[in-house]
Amino acid sequence: MKIKLNYVLAFILLFISVGSFAQDQKPDPKFYIYLCFGQSNMEAGARPDPQDRGDLDPRFQMLAAVDNPRMNRKMGNWYVANPPINRPENNMGPVDWFGRNMVANLPKDVRVGVINVSVAGAGIELWDKNDWEKYLNTREQWMRNIVNQYGGSPYARLVEMAKIAQKDGVIKGVLLHQGESNSTDTNWPVKVKAIYDDLMKDLNLDPKDVPLLAGELKSAEEHGVCSAFNTNILVHLPEVLPNSYVISSKGCKGTPDQFHFNTTGMRELGKRYAVQMLKLEGYEFKEVERPGLLPIPATNSVAPAAVPGAR
Repeated sequence: MKIKLNYVLAFILLFISVGSFAQDQKPDPKFYIYLCFGQSNMEAGARPDPQDRGDLDPRFQMLAAVDNPRMNRKMGNWYVANPPINRPENNMGPVDWFGRNMVANLPKDVRVGVINVSVAGAGIELWDKNDWEKYLNTREQWMRNIVNQYGGSPYARLVEMAKIAQKDGVIKGVLLHQGESNSTDTNWPVKVKAIYDDLMKDLNLDPKDVPLLAGELKSAEEHGVCSAFNTNILVHLPEVLPNSYVISSKGCKGTPDQFHFNTTGMRELGKRYAVQMLKLEGYEFKEVERPGLLPIPATNSVAPAAVPGAR
């Protein structure tokens, strides 16, 4: 009986010690986390080319904001950031190439994690903490179906996932690509600042430590129908929101439509987000051939033996 009691006491002590260890674990300061939101370009609609495929560096991870049964992903868990890193219906976008270029240029002991909560066609009002339903009630059913995948408020889902991520790492920035649905709204910078301020408060973050990077819409050179947004509205964001930076889209190739970037354009835009973020983190950007992809394994094939008399 005494032996059994000792086993029970040992088990209890072990349970307490394990629980204490789990509570003492702190977020990894070398796990850099970035919050991403926006509409269709940020949501990611570009199809990966062969050069985009391969074994992804496991240092680039994504926190699933929705379930994805096709890829065996569960909301709230970390996975290697193979596309799609948003919803199951999406493809590849700037966040993919942001993360790939980040891990290619950061020290090998630094990881990068992203959380993407984006909705095609949505105005910036959809991320308003309090009035998102008022906006959504005026939208089409297909948009409501997307929002339903997030359980309601996209802002609330972003915060929910961010709080999970904060247990593992440190939020280092916010990536935004949105504006096609607010292309003439001169109050857009103020609305973005309100969302950003709510994020900082709800996640207990210091704005001085968390830059916001906002990408330009499809350029006039690429026949972007909303290109005036870049020069008339987006350009004023840093005046309204300190510690925000505009990412140029000039030269980023587009699809035949008037709104979207193609796969090549997504690569370039994502790289530009990374160049700016690396600069803010104090790292130099260097171009690499296969950013974020592991080296192609060398083959073990043996050269054929020489044939006598062959030239």
